[in-house]
Order: sequence, then structure tokens, then C-alpha cells
Amino acid sequence: MSTNFRSIRILGGNTVTRYAIRALLTGLTVFALSIITTSQQAWSQSGDGWTQLFDGKALGDWNQVGETNWRIEDGAIVADKLTSKGAAHLVSKEKYKDFMIYVEFWASDDANSGIFLRCQDPATITDRSCYEANIFDQRKDPTYGTGGIVNFSEVNPMPKAGGKWNTFEITAKGRQITVVLNGQKTADLNNGLFADGHLTLQHGSGVIKFRKVAIKPL
Repeated sequence: MSTNFRSIRILGGNTVTRYAIRALLTGLTVFALSIITTSQQAWSQSGDGWTQLFDGKALGDWNQVGETNWRIEDGAIVADKLTSKGAAHLVSKEKYKDFMIYVEFWASDDANSGIFLRCQDPATITDRSCYEANIFDQRKDPTYGTGGIVNFSEVNPMPKAGGKWNTFEITAKGRQITVVLNGQKTADLNNGLFADGHLTLQHGSGVIKFRKVAIKPL
């Protein structure tokens, strides 16, 4: 009787051990896959087809519209003191039609900023002549606040971006424009008003930082 009891204990122990090993292997597999996915994502933003519009060292090949204190700090483009009447923009010299753009940004709670796409006049930037993926947590009307496309695609509920680093992944292909903020789709627009144009980084108020800007024509 005692022998059988010991056998049962050993068998039970082996079973527990097998479950523990399986759980450990499953955890390691998930961890490894997450590393691979992250590596592939990072590579995809710097590999074939991608152009880095900011290298962390200099403002790069942008035109400036409006006046603010754009500068480089700790590998990021920073602005926090607007001196012109209207918003200030860093405007791409190139025009883009179909593309993916990846942006890492930090915004203060009171920041008014955004990524403007397919702007028709590179010297006069407005949300009526561009598509604006908005960064504006304190917008009085949150309908087109952070994550929305101003005047075109509402966001509900509006996410908050203030006080932390965030990612924008924006795809514009033909009439279709999608905005993904921190991995969540916030805007999905089908509109053919602007077929191509310049892109901009905006500073309207508060503190805004752009740590990475990469674009891939489609």
C-alpha cells in the first residue's frame, strides 16, 4: 500500500513538472516572438523603401513656415515657444502621394500639434488645404481632437497623448487614409479631395517633441 502511494506521488510530481516545463516553454516562445516582432517593426521603419526625415542630430531638409523655437534636444526635435501669430510648421520639400509615415512624438497636456498630409500650398498650411492627423488633447470640441483627421474624420472616444511618448502610423493610399495612434486605429477616411502634397510637423502651443520621422512611398 505504501509503495503504491509513493508511485502516485512520483507520478503526480512528474505531471506537475511537465506542466511547469510546458508553461515555461510557452512563456519563452511568446517572449521570443515579441522580440522578433519588435525587431521586424524597427527594421521595417529603417529598411528598404523607408526614408528617415529626421536623424536625431539636425532638423534636416525641411522648410519653416511660421516662427517657433525649433531645436534639437536629446535626439528629438523640440518646440515650446511660438512667436508667430499662427502655428509654426516644418514643411517637407518633397511632395508625397501614396505613403506610410511613422512618427514618434511627445506632447504636453496642453499641446496643440499635428501631422499635416498632402498640403496643397507649402507656404500656407491650414486644416482646409491639408489632411491633419491631430494632436490636441484639450481641443474645446474633441470631435476632431487627438487621433482624428480635422474636418474629415471624427474620433470617439478621443484618446489622450499628453505627458508621454506616442506613435503615429499613418497610411495614405489613393482615397484611403488611416491613422493609428499607439497601435489603435483612430481614424479611417475615404476622401479624394487632396491627391498629393507636402507633409508638415506642427507646433501650435504647449510642448511638442518629435523623436523619429520615417516615410515610405507606396
